Amino acid sequence: MTPGPLTFAPILKPKVWGGTRLAAYGKDLGAMTAVGESWELADLPAGIPEGRSIVDEGPLAGKTLHDLLQEDPSWIMGDAELSTEGGFPLLIKFLDARENLSMQVHPDEAWVASHPTDHLKTESWIVLDAEPGAMLYKGIRDGVTPDAFQAAIADGTVTDLVEHVPATVGECHDLPSGTCHALGAGILVAEIQTPSDTTFRVFDWGRTDRTLHIEQAMVCIAFEPAAPSAPSAPHEQDGLRTTRLSHTDHYVIDRIDALEAGTIPLAPDTAPEVLMMLQGSGRTGDASLDPGRTILLPAAMDPLDASLDAGASMLRITLPDHT
Repeated sequence: MTPGPLTFAPILKPKVWGGTRLAAYGKDLGAMTAVGESWELADLPAGIPEGRSIVDEGPLAGKTLHDLLQEDPSWIMGDAELSTEGGFPLLIKFLDARENLSMQVHPDEAWVASHPTDHLKTESWIVLDAEPGAMLYKGIRDGVTPDAFQAAIADGTVTDLVEHVPATVGECHDLPSGTCHALGAGILVAEIQTPSDTTFRVFDWGRTDRTLHIEQAMVCIAFEPAAPSAPSAPHEQDGLRTTRLSHTDHYVIDRIDALEAGTIPLAPDTAPEVLMMLQGSGRTGDASLDPGRTILLPAAMDPLDASLDAGASMLRITLPDHT
């Protein structure tokens, strides 16, 4: 079998803060009215419920991504390394925040070193839609001390001590482990992250039915402002505009906008790549590219082109040592 693009069934995650806008990205919500996340590409440890993507088309349909990596990782991964748990090194999602997400933090390196069942989580949000006035919360305001923050948690004013950033469609926000953050109400994002589901909540907007993890969070929070969004200057060629949105230690995110119909050569070669369609339409191999479609390109895949119609936009996610 010649390796080709792989597609997976979305894993829909009901959340108290979720909504219905993911239907516009091709997700079959059925009767669900509070879907917060669609896990597009996931390979988390076995103890996490519904944490492994299943191939939905072609001769490998029904196998999980984890199955394929266990059988023979080389044709998918090439020279790239698996995660420390032996899985795929990225977790790819769409998020629909009808309401505010909890104020939260992910473990820092010191915490993970002494808690082996917890994992670092660096993530990036690409804003796809935002209601007027919608806000992102990320980073602690300059000069705020741990004691002041702890007191604000107790009296319910913690959001006053976190930076508020207007949600602007198209912007990318990087959130390294240790960054206190929350996705505000009325925002829909694509999320690229390391494969972890370890989250410590410090504030939940008055909700009382979910556990807070204040002690753990206070140990892990970086008491400093978050770095601002800083995309590179766009590059235009043959009707396609490419903008580097993020370059972390774990992944690189480029956005490709088709100013006119065009093609992009795809030849992963030494490492897998991920395509995440945001708007418009196109095709790569036998796979259609419609809004919300996520495709994994194995390293051993023969070169092919992605064809984009005018007005289409997609994310191309690569691994930093193979960009």
